Amino acid sequence: MKEKKYIESIFSTNMAKIFLDTNYFIDAIHRKPEIEILEFYVNNSIYISPLSIHIYCYVFKIKIPNDKLIVQKAKFQIVEFTEDIADRALQGPTNDYEDNVQLHSAADAECDLFLTEDKALLAMKFFGKVTIDQKI
Repeated sequence: MKEKKYIESIFSTNMAKIFLDTNYFIDAIHRKPEIEILEFYVNNSIYISPLSIHIYCYVFKIKIPNDKLIVQKAKFQIVEFTEDIADRALQGPTNDYEDNVQLHSAADAECDLFLTEDKALLAMKFFGKVTIDQKI
């Protein structure tokens, strides 16, 4: 309950910085009605890792160039995948490199909220100052 009040306070005071893990990103542009998801995030800054675009293209065998993907990408802030993020991801906090890249990307972007459906990440509740949750 304490976490819920914290999340509500983020949205009531200013524009939140929300990081979408890969599944949330794919839902936003592919699986669920895009308008429904992206309108929900209006007045907030939405961040993703470049890995999410890579995974999306790989899983759905997207051929490049792809005009639809270019338009979709423009709706998000992309966190730069730096050598520093790569190095820190090798150290943890989990045993999954891709999850670690996502977490460190959200922390570097100073995001307020990290949205995921990954049970192991949800169990962490926080990564640094970033709240980990499955919904707003």
